[in-house]
Amino acid sequence: MTFIKALREILPEGTLRIKEPMAKHTSMKIGGPADILAKPATNEQLKKIHDLCRGNNWPLTLLGEGSNILVADEGIRGVVVLTTGLNTLEVTAPPGEIGRITASAGVKLAKLADTACKNSLQGLEFAQAIPGSVGGAVYMNAGAYGHDIAEVCESVTFLSGEVILGKNMGFDYRTSRVQGEGGIIIEAVFRLLPGNPEEIRATINILNNQRREKQPYEPSVGSTFKRPPGLFAGKLIEDAGLKGFSVGAAQVSEKHAGFVVNKGGATADEVCRLMDEVRKRVYKKSGVWLEPEVKIIGRKYPWE
Repeated sequence: MTFIKALREILPEGTLRIKEPMAKHTSMKIGGPADILAKPATNEQLKKIHDLCRGNNWPLTLLGEGSNILVADEGIRGVVVLTTGLNTLEVTAPPGEIGRITASAGVKLAKLADTACKNSLQGLEFAQAIPGSVGGAVYMNAGAYGHDIAEVCESVTFLSGEVILGKNMGFDYRTSRVQGEGGIIIEAVFRLLPGNPEEIRATINILNNQRREKQPYEPSVGSTFKRPPGLFAGKLIEDAGLKGFSVGAAQVSEKHAGFVVNKGGATADEVCRLMDEVRKRVYKKSGVWLEPEVKIIGRKYPWE
C-alpha cells in the first residue's frame, strides 16, 4: 500500500490535499506548497497519521490557524496536519464557582473566549483579540494586553497521553517547554474565575476596539518581534525611522511598526530580508537586537 493511499484510509473524504499552497492557510497569505496537507477530525486520526509518518520517515508539521508563522516560498516537505478539525469544547461552570473549559488544540481563541463569556467565566478576555488556536497559543504562551495563557492554563494533554500541569509547562514570555522538548498538544484545560457576563463582554469589546484602532488591516503574522525587556519593539522600529519601510511587497506597517504586513503578493524571502534589515538598523540606532516572535517553517532566518 502506498503512503498516500494509507493516509486516505485514515482521513475523511476531501480532507487530504497534494501540493497545497500554504498561502491559503496562513494569516500572512504567504507560503509555498506542502507535499501533503491533512485535516484529521479526531485525535485518533491524528495518532494514526503520526504513527504512519514516523514509520515511513516522513516529516510531520502541525499547524492551527496559521498565525505567528511564516512558511517559506519553497513550501513544507512531508505532511502538514491542520488541527482546525479538532475543535471540541467542554465546559464545567457551577454558578458562582471556579469553572473549567477543556478545549481541543484546533479551537480558535476567539471561540474559546466567547464560550467563557457565555458561561460567566472570566480570565480569557485578552484571547478574543488573538488570531490563533489553542495548540499554538499553549506552544508559545500567547498573550495580549498584559495577560497570557500561562495565567489560566491548568493542564495540557499530549498525543502521547502525557498530561502536564500548567505550572510545569515552563511558560515564559512567548515560550513553553514544548518549544525545546517537542510533543504534540491535543487539548488544554483552562481554569477560570466566575464573573459577570455583561462586564466580561464589555471588556472584550474594549480590547477588540483597541486592536482595530491600533493594528494594521493588511495580512500579517501579528507582532513580528518579541518585546525586549522594559521596551517595545514597535517603538524601537519607529524610532529607527522604519515605519513604512519596504522590501518588495513586504512592509513595516505604517499603522503600527511592530507589524510586518503583506501589501499584496509578498514572498517569504522578502519578509525575511525586511526583518533582517530592520534588526540591523534598530541595533545601529538603539543597541538592541530584536528577537523574532514569528516562527519560520521551511528555511532559516538570514542571521541564523
